[in-house]
Amino acid sequence: MKNKQFAVIGIGRFGESLIRELSHMGYEVLAIDSDEERINYAIDIATHAVQADSMDEATLKKLGIRNFDVVVVAIGENVQANILTTIILKELGVKKVIAKAQNALHGRVLEKIGTDLVIYPERDMAVKLARSLASRNLLEQISLSPEYGIIELLAPRVFNNKSLVDIGLRKKMRVTILAIKRGNDIIVAPGPEERLYDGDILVALGSNEDLQKLSDWE
Repeated sequence: MKNKQFAVIGIGRFGESLIRELSHMGYEVLAIDSDEERINYAIDIATHAVQADSMDEATLKKLGIRNFDVVVVAIGENVQANILTTIILKELGVKKVIAKAQNALHGRVLEKIGTDLVIYPERDMAVKLARSLASRNLLEQISLSPEYGIIELLAPRVFNNKSLVDIGLRKKMRVTILAIKRGNDIIVAPGPEERLYDGDILVALGSNEDLQKLSDWE
């Protein structure tokens, strides 16, 4: 099976972090930016790094951009370049185009031009940080979609020595416990009669709203 190939256009903080992580995971990554200094920096972390104007359709064609599985438009400061680049990528037939949005209005424009996935890195990180700071139990959060996620949290003290069915996590709180970490042991897909104890770490799946309610328990 062919390994996925990614292209990242725009090497700011977000683009750089994305390139670094994808490369670390073993994927081929093409980095594109109009700034020579940023390209010189990206040479060390990307598979290939090219200085180019992403609003030049002919240049993108020469780079074979339509052959990449995913192209991420990570241009941050220049909203016009972000939108025009996204339009060109869609017109060239790129399989999946992901674009970074500065705000909700920018995001709506990207959605209207057919962007496959719009992301709000600054907003999402701010929300994640705020929730982490506000909750004394929350340890980790993974966003699956704008509405759903997975969290890892310390079992609230009020759950001590109660079973999952007694607490009513699934029925009352609409949250599914995927696993319980207890010391060095991990209980995967625990049954409804499984009891919780102080120090247990829960891995829970649900809507962001329901997960927030769970993390607010003391």
